[in-house]
Amino acid sequence: MEDSKSAPASVIKDERPPAKLKLKRKDYERELKRLHTELVKLQEWVRHEQKKICVVFEGRDGAGKGGTIKAITARVSPRVFRVVALPAPTEREKSQMYIQRYLPHLPAGGEIVIFDRSWYNRAGVERVMGFCSEKQVERFLRIVPSVEKAIIDSGIILIKYWLEVSPDEQTRRLEARIDDGRKIWKLSNMDLKSYTRWDDYTHARDEMFATTDTAWAPWHVARSDDKRKARLNIIEHFLSLIPYEEIKRDKVKLPKRDVSKPKKHESSSFKVVPERH
Repeated sequence: MEDSKSAPASVIKDERPPAKLKLKRKDYERELKRLHTELVKLQEWVRHEQKKICVVFEGRDGAGKGGTIKAITARVSPRVFRVVALPAPTEREKSQMYIQRYLPHLPAGGEIVIFDRSWYNRAGVERVMGFCSEKQVERFLRIVPSVEKAIIDSGIILIKYWLEVSPDEQTRRLEARIDDGRKIWKLSNMDLKSYTRWDDYTHARDEMFATTDTAWAPWHVARSDDKRKARLNIIEHFLSLIPYEEIKRDKVKLPKRDVSKPKKHESSSFKVVPERH
């Protein structure tokens, strides 16, 4: 059997890295458009070749997982790119084998599944917030490399990302949610409780890396203090891991059509949306 360990995971310093120039929106949108085109090529290759890809996104609260996933899926088909963000387990699910509720969501042929948090909840939030015992965590960390090996042996390409944000930037982002009506739903009581346990999350993260950063399913860490750069870096890296090829398509040309002059309906029953803008 292969050695379950790759080279030791790099130590992640929690301090903010040296400041760099912010990426201008115009430059960001230009690069994102280019990468979206490549993601569509990947999508068509996956569909044509019936490939199976699973991408796991983990990281601290406010690290930018949701925004990165939205950037990836903005221009692709939801029938190919599926995002899985499971709610808290039900009482029935709590009685199941831990990873059981995640297995039905793994990709079939022609699909890319993105987990917005995954089975690694056990090594992170469940452990830090006391939702499981240390014995359960130890068992999870011991068996998950073998489970992921089985997933990969089934033909699934498994890619794992951890988004790392600095303490100051996390505070800034969480505070910004308080007064923004568009974001307040992102700030739960659980987020507030977990915010006070930075060091506990650091310990949980480091132990998770030490036991689950394997040769067949390594962790890829992305610094996300600059959201725009993080999104571009992750998409670029993700594409580099997949040996996709452009699938040739017939040139598309709209056919001719006849359009009759609109008829005036005196007694229409439909309602018109008021044009207030």
